[in-house]
Amino acid sequence: MRSRLLIPGLLIAAALAAVLAACGSSNNSSDLSGTIKADGSSTVGPLTEVAAEKFKEDNSGVNVTVGISGTGGGFEKFCAKEIDIADASRPIDPKEEVPVCKKNGVAYDDVQVANDGIAIVVNPDNDWAKCLTTDQLKKIWDKGSKVKNWNQVDPSFPDQSLKLYGPGTDSGTFDFFTEQINGEKARSRSDYSATEDDNVTVQGVSGDKGGLGYFGLSYAEENPDKVKLVPIDSGGGCVTPSTKTVQDKTYKPLSRELLIYPSVAALKRKEVDEFVKFYVDNAEAYAQQAKFVPMTPAQLTKAKATAKKIAG
Repeated sequence: MRSRLLIPGLLIAAALAAVLAACGSSNNSSDLSGTIKADGSSTVGPLTEVAAEKFKEDNSGVNVTVGISGTGGGFEKFCAKEIDIADASRPIDPKEEVPVCKKNGVAYDDVQVANDGIAIVVNPDNDWAKCLTTDQLKKIWDKGSKVKNWNQVDPSFPDQSLKLYGPGTDSGTFDFFTEQINGEKARSRSDYSATEDDNVTVQGVSGDKGGLGYFGLSYAEENPDKVKLVPIDSGGGCVTPSTKTVQDKTYKPLSRELLIYPSVAALKRKEVDEFVKFYVDNAEAYAQQAKFVPMTPAQLTKAKATAKKIAG
């Protein structure tokens, strides 16, 4: 699963190099030591990895490991007390994951680190899908869907084969998209090209005139010559994902918060407490440089207050 970070992780690391040099650490406790384990979302993972690398510059005795097993995989490890922090691109599931954490005595709270929108993308040569409604997306992606041609989506669309690309079932992006579009988490047709590497989706859509896929907005913004963003109409008109429309949630229903879940037990260790505070303090700079949507001032204030509360 780690391979999913190779391309986007390197791009983000390169993009952040300048700003990281300017971001001062929120703690100079060189006597800190220990190991912090984080795992989960491939969307949040690159942000956590960069925060970990910068944190280590001032705290060489602390080793922060960042795994990528998908949001669901991260929560599974988190509730089993195998990791200290779960990276998540969706909230913890109240029916399936919360009871496991409760049974195992894992107390936690969520801390927002950025915003994101799920981008719907098509091939750059696609000149007909200028906007798609949420009903059309459900028609395409719902469980049991037999839609295989663009003219089945809309009679005005051409007789063009429709090829679908998207995240695998362990992905928080998959969970969020299917719940918002199809009405139920994990409710989706299975006859599409599923991958744990969003760059494979970029390649698939860019190489197929009839291709359509979805993933985090940052991947679309990193590949403007390979894929084209499709505005979405959820009933109030067509809206294109952007910093503004994601922050004000007019890009709906596909705007979301990116989160980390530190356990209360882990935060009793000073190295974890300091790392979480450092992460939140610098989250805005990381998000902007990595082409994620930064938190609003109100979200940032809340994130800092939450990190302080659960640590205390």
